[in-house]
Amino acid sequence: MRMQSRSGPVVAGSPADRDTAEALLVVLGAGAVFTAVWPLLGMTLAGGPLDPVALVAHVSGMLAGYGVLIMLILMSRWPVLERGIGADVLARWHAAGGRTILGLVLVHAVFAVLAWSLLTGQDPVSALAQVLTWPGLATATLGSALLCAVAVASARSARKRLRWETWYFLHLSTYVAIALSFTHQLAGPDLAGHRWLQIGWALLYTFTFALVLRHRFIAPAQAALRHRLRVVAVIPEAPGVVSIVIQGRHLAELRATPGQFFRWRFLTPGSWTTAHPFSMSAPVVGNRVRLTVKTLGDGSERLQRVPVGTRVIAAGPYGAMTAARRTRRDVLLVAGGVGITPMRALFQAMPITPGQDLMLLYRARDRDQLVFREELDALAAHRRARVVYLLGSDPDLLSARSLARLVPGLADRDVYLCASPRMSAAVRRALQQAGVRPAQLHEERFAL
Repeated sequence: MRMQSRSGPVVAGSPADRDTAEALLVVLGAGAVFTAVWPLLGMTLAGGPLDPVALVAHVSGMLAGYGVLIMLILMSRWPVLERGIGADVLARWHAAGGRTILGLVLVHAVFAVLAWSLLTGQDPVSALAQVLTWPGLATATLGSALLCAVAVASARSARKRLRWETWYFLHLSTYVAIALSFTHQLAGPDLAGHRWLQIGWALLYTFTFALVLRHRFIAPAQAALRHRLRVVAVIPEAPGVVSIVIQGRHLAELRATPGQFFRWRFLTPGSWTTAHPFSMSAPVVGNRVRLTVKTLGDGSERLQRVPVGTRVIAAGPYGAMTAARRTRRDVLLVAGGVGITPMRALFQAMPITPGQDLMLLYRARDRDQLVFREELDALAAHRRARVVYLLGSDPDLLSARSLARLVPGLADRDVYLCASPRMSAAVRRALQQAGVRPAQLHEERFAL
């Protein structure tokens, strides 16, 4: 779990992280270009007329196979990407990429059958029946059907009707779908007969699945054995909100940075199957870490009553919304509701020197909904920072005019934002109107 660079400890979200992640994206992009061009090159070198229907079938199939690799890498929880890009951006790319890959698979299937039908003079149904007898086609078809099922279950309307655990385990069948289609990829006309390309393609898939296995399964298991986390206190903070204090061993090795989150798995009946993404609500101190949970569904509601002594598995830390993203002298933190959780940690840990200004705007419906008020007031006094509580539902509280009035030099600040999707969108618009550039805004959005 210890991450080092030549210049010292790695800080989540640092420029070095972003540079490494961007370089990796360039490499992946170059691979996509080669994958798209290779079928055209192969058909050209083979001689004969260039069939546009067959070309579409070949290109879409190759890009679908390569795209699957990219989607797995994006969601492998590889620290290089998690720290350099951010889990929220990766999740959005994964969602959009999944829809694109499904489209490519369907285009490939339709155009492959159509190309064979035109080449042999058969009707499409007869061509399809013959195509399915080719090596790996039957299993690849089953894999495509599984991908379609996952896509339907992942649609927003379907997700609302499914329990999260049901959707999650259905989503895991994507791995089965990929395995079922692998033989067809190697035996397909674009790779068959090209031994080095087949070996390279197989090695890419091996590397990708090794990443998934390492960071999604092996690393959390190793951390569980190393850190031995358990719940030592559950503290009510506000109606429907509790803080859970977790104790373990060697927590400094996690190098968790304020603003980051872990995926917490509480080993109790009804909760052990789900990993909840919760931010730290305070920096790690000694052998303890704190997270704060609001009731937003069945899973988070059960955690309001998690027994003291419960064992916990934590995967992470993840996220890039840290002090390392800062580019300006003065900083504004904006929190809404339970979004105060990472902001509370950043309010305590954000580096400030004399002459620099750190300010927190905290929006809540009323005083009873405020979390950590005493802590925030004490931190503000101790650090000579400022905290402003915005109570009520008046939308003008977050207008550009109101923000400019409350926050001196707003356009020259870094802004960290964590709130509901609706509030975040409103603040984003107001900040833009107030002259805050996109590069100065740091947030993580998980509403896809």
